Amino acid sequence: MLNQEQLARHRKCFEEAINRSIPGVISDISVEEFGCEKATKPGWAIGPFQKNEAMTYRKKALWKDPTNIGWRSGFIFNPTMIEQDGKLYLFYRAAPKKETLCSRIGLAVYDPETGWQDYAENPIIFPEEEDEILSCEDPKIYKRKDQYVMFYIGVAMLPKDGERAMLGDMPMEVACHVKMAVSKDLFHWEKRGLVVPLTISKYWAKSAVIPRNPQGEPVKLNGKYIMYISEGCGGVQHIGLSDDLLTWSFEPRQFLDVSEFGQLYEVACAVTDYGAEDDALLLDFYYRRPDGRNGGGQALYSKNEPFRQLELHEGASLSWGGILRYNGKFTFAQGWDAVDGTEEMYLYEEE
Repeated sequence: MLNQEQLARHRKCFEEAINRSIPGVISDISVEEFGCEKATKPGWAIGPFQKNEAMTYRKKALWKDPTNIGWRSGFIFNPTMIEQDGKLYLFYRAAPKKETLCSRIGLAVYDPETGWQDYAENPIIFPEEEDEILSCEDPKIYKRKDQYVMFYIGVAMLPKDGERAMLGDMPMEVACHVKMAVSKDLFHWEKRGLVVPLTISKYWAKSAVIPRNPQGEPVKLNGKYIMYISEGCGGVQHIGLSDDLLTWSFEPRQFLDVSEFGQLYEVACAVTDYGAEDDALLLDFYYRRPDGRNGGGQALYSKNEPFRQLELHEGASLSWGGILRYNGKFTFAQGWDAVDGTEEMYLYEEE
């Protein structure tokens, strides 16, 4: 648990978060605007998607505050979903405001008979260690035999005399780490610590995107699980390789070039075994256009060559946590379209 000095820093982060105003270039993200258009969509792409109003989740209950700093949430986003026994388990980032630090990760469960219910013991992941002292955010969850593996982002202070974290050519004010937690039941999580070493991340790494089938299961490609790290690492794209989803090695590997569209921000998810050609692998990504507007796209690969980009298509889902097939339809959750100050999560289904 955090000591008194760490708690003071965490409290200061919260105070800054609740008073922060959000630039329009960050806040104006719309799933509907970025989605594929049916008339121009190639056969390998996924979408377009439409909102299922009946499946909207609204966070109503205040969470307990394990750190006792007066924390409260005001916006929920960047979720991931897993289906188990016909129920949907929605893991989401809760922040004081849209796209602020001092976030925590919570869980809501959808039962077709009773609707949505927020987990009474939320948050399930919150800052407890130095390398996540400022925020725990952006969960991505994968089924693994009788275990679930969550990759999430821990945000921390930079070393006073250490290396500066960089995002492209921009120096960052904080450090961003890929971390891991595991669970047997989706409710109780054991933290396993840092995933991407500092020698690789250079104090900034994001994404932790692993190819996943529509059942939420990670898929091995050429005998290995692979992880796409699209953001950070000193400006060099990296990939991770693993036999068991728990222990990873990393190496520099260019796998995505979106320069014809603009500047890549982040890979959102990777989908395979989804009904296109048997060996199709799709990356869903988020980028910035030359005029400063945001955009989304999809890239096609072969499962046999998961680092050789074949085609690009403008139009995406922006599903940071992965796409599921639920009740026969591709679906994902996203909160970016909610009005700032509301705590709502929308479910989108393929048209």
